[in-house]
Amino acid sequence: MKRQQTSWAWRVGAPAATGAAAHLPQGASSGPRPRSAMALYRTEEHGQPHSPGSRLFFKNVAGHYISPFHDIPLKSDEYENLFNMVVEVPPWTNAKMEIATEESLNPIKQDVKDGKLPYVANIFPHKGYIWNYGALPQTWEEPHRKDKSTDCCGDNNPIDVCEIGSKVLSHGDVVHVKIPGILALIDQGETDWKLIAINVNDPEASKFHDIEDVKKYKPGYLEATLNWFRFYKIPEGKLENQFAFNGEFKNKAFALKVIKSTHECCKALLMEKCDGRAINWTNVQVCDSSFHCSQEEARSLVESVSFSLNKGSNEEDQVWHFLGK
Repeated sequence: MKRQQTSWAWRVGAPAATGAAAHLPQGASSGPRPRSAMALYRTEEHGQPHSPGSRLFFKNVAGHYISPFHDIPLKSDEYENLFNMVVEVPPWTNAKMEIATEESLNPIKQDVKDGKLPYVANIFPHKGYIWNYGALPQTWEEPHRKDKSTDCCGDNNPIDVCEIGSKVLSHGDVVHVKIPGILALIDQGETDWKLIAINVNDPEASKFHDIEDVKKYKPGYLEATLNWFRFYKIPEGKLENQFAFNGEFKNKAFALKVIKSTHECCKALLMEKCDGRAINWTNVQVCDSSFHCSQEEARSLVESVSFSLNKGSNEEDQVWHFLGK
């Protein structure tokens, strides 16, 4: 199964993407910037859905395999602070899908724990995830460096995004988002930032500039988000999650600083200036990286992966959990 999606963006450490902006210098503008599909990325699914062997690989407009973690640029627009978001999980679904940071070319897969495919619980009144959930490419929450604002180290993953627009997206979609704010979740002693974002193609996107706009135009949404992250592990027998800043959502300016910091950490990782632990940093388009590979090598990496032919099983939890103080 293949899908086509848009990205209007510049690569870091590589020539600009093929397309209308291919010959412009970084940060230049060719006039009005499109917000509709431009089909620079598409996905290719291998293996049976809802099985441990299922993988969703990414390709660029030329049909070459790429890493959604390393090769899709962070920014979609230098002037308006728009970012590329890789969608991992659609709203109202339960499967824990994620960018496979430890695998070559970092496909999206369903997480596996103790040999089983995990699903988030339905905690009344929420069915599964309550946003389009995903990550910003070319960001990394460094596990060796303590964040000054949270006093905890990072969780060794790209920074997470909760997209609050009205459109239900698909896993593997790449969309342009605005960032009004951020939440600092502390997960088992690690900083796990949660960006609040909105798709620039959302009919109401023009209303959202900062975190106060989310409070104004989507009343109750931030409170629901806080409670979701606070309680979602309780049905697994775990304790409530904790937050920095007493659960206060920080504003756009704060969020942009966090994005910049995690982007710098990722660039250092790609250039082998720090220890990336188990992260697989193989990439196709960051030409200055020590881990750059050719198109042929990338194709061989995908072809070498063994995919399960067993029929998948969608075991989304239909049980509702009621939690209260």
